[in-house]
Amino acid sequence: MARVDRPALSEQDAARRAVEAVWRIESAHIVGALTRYTRDFELAEDVAQEALAAALVSWPRDGTPRDPAAWLIATARRRAIDSYRRRAGRDERYGALAQGLAEGEATSGAGGAPAAPGTGIVAGELGSDPAMFDPDRIDDDVLALMFVACHPVLSREAQIALTLRVVGGLTSDEIARAFLVPVATVQARITRAKKTIGAARVPFEVPDGADRDARIASVRGVLYVIFTEGSSATSGDDWIRLDLAREAVRLARVLTRLAPEPETFGLLALLELTAARFPARVGPSGEPVLLEDQDRRRWDRAAIIRGRAALRRAVGPAGMGVYALQAAIAECHAVARSVPETDWERIVVLYEALGRIAPSPVVDLNRAVAVAMVHGPDVGLRVVDGLVDQGALAGSHLLPGVRGELLARLGRAAEARGEYLRAAELCGNAAERAVLERKAASLDR
Repeated sequence: MARVDRPALSEQDAARRAVEAVWRIESAHIVGALTRYTRDFELAEDVAQEALAAALVSWPRDGTPRDPAAWLIATARRRAIDSYRRRAGRDERYGALAQGLAEGEATSGAGGAPAAPGTGIVAGELGSDPAMFDPDRIDDDVLALMFVACHPVLSREAQIALTLRVVGGLTSDEIARAFLVPVATVQARITRAKKTIGAARVPFEVPDGADRDARIASVRGVLYVIFTEGSSATSGDDWIRLDLAREAVRLARVLTRLAPEPETFGLLALLELTAARFPARVGPSGEPVLLEDQDRRRWDRAAIIRGRAALRRAVGPAGMGVYALQAAIAECHAVARSVPETDWERIVVLYEALGRIAPSPVVDLNRAVAVAMVHGPDVGLRVVDGLVDQGALAGSHLLPGVRGELLARLGRAAEARGEYLRAAELCGNAAERAVLERKAASLDR
C-alpha cells in the first residue's frame, strides 16, 4: 500500500497546537501560581490569557520554549507587574489632581506606589523570584483554585463555566459547544464570576474545618454536573459529549490526589464505572445503544478496574456516601455478564439506601426500574404511578419513558405507545428522542 504523506503543519499551526496542549495540561497550575503571586484571581486569569496571546505571536517566530509553562508564567508575571505599575501611576495622577483641586493649584503628586485596589499588595513588593512553580505548592494552588471557582457566592452555571475555564483549560468556544449556549453567554458568565469573586474578596486559600467540607462538596457537585451533562446530554443532537465527560473524569482524578477523601473517591468511582460503558453506548452512526443491547465486550475494562479500585477507598467511617452508593450500583452493572444476570436485588437495596440519605424522585424512579427487574413490571409500575400521583418529575421525559417501558412489558401496547410519544415530546435530546419514537412505532406492528 502506498504511503500517504500528510501535509506538514505550518509554524503557526504547530505553535497554536503547542499553546493549546500546554494550556490544557498546565492551566490550573499556571493560574493557581499566578493567583498566589498576585493575590488577585481576576488579574491572574487575565494576564494568563494575555500570555497565551503573546505565545501565539512569539513561538512561531522564536520556536517553542524548552519549558513552555514556565515561559507562560514568566510572561504573565511581567504583565501583572505592568498592570500594577499602571494602577500605581494612575492613582498617583488622581492623587495629584485631587491635591491640586484642594489647594487651588496644579501639583505633580509624588510618593510611594499605593496598594493595588483590592489586593493588599504594594506594586513594588511583588518580588523578583517568587518561586512561581514551586512543586511543593502546586497541589495547594490547584485545590485553592477549585475552591475559588466553586465558591458559593457564584451561581451553579458560573461555577461550571469557571471550573472548565481555569481548572480544565477549556476555551469559551469549547464550553459553549458543550452546553449548547452562545459563546457570548459563556464569556459573560466568566466575566461576572471573576468580578463577583473580586467584589466578595474571596481569599485564594484552602479553607479549614466545616468551610472546607462544604466547599469540597460543592467542587464534587460541579464535577458531577459536568459529567452528567457529558454522559447523557439534555439537549442537542449527540447522546454523549465525550470531551465534557472525559474532562470531568480527569478533574475528578486530580481532586482525589488533592483531597483523598472517601466521597471524592466515590465520585471518581462513579465516573469511571459509568464512562466504561461509553464505547458500547453509541452505534456506528452515532445512534444510542441501550443497556440491554450493548456489546459488553466493548466496555472499557481498564476503566472498570480503576473504578472498582476507587470504590474500595470510598467507604468512610459512616459508610458509603451519595456518590459511593451510585458507584456501587454502577459496579453491579459493570461486573454482570448480561442484564438478566445483573444483581438487581442488590441494586434495589442500594437505591433504598440512596433514597434515605439523598431523597429524590429520580432515585425513586430508578429504584422502580430495579424493583421491576426483581418482582415484575406490575410492581415497578405501582411505584411509578405513585410518583405520578405525587406530581413528581413534571415536565421531564424520564417518568413517561419508564412508564412506557413497563406498560410495554405488561402487554398494554396502546398505553405504552402514548407514554413513549409523550416522553419524546418532552425530551430535549434529538438522539434520545429518536429512540423513544422508534419504541412507540414498534408497538404499532
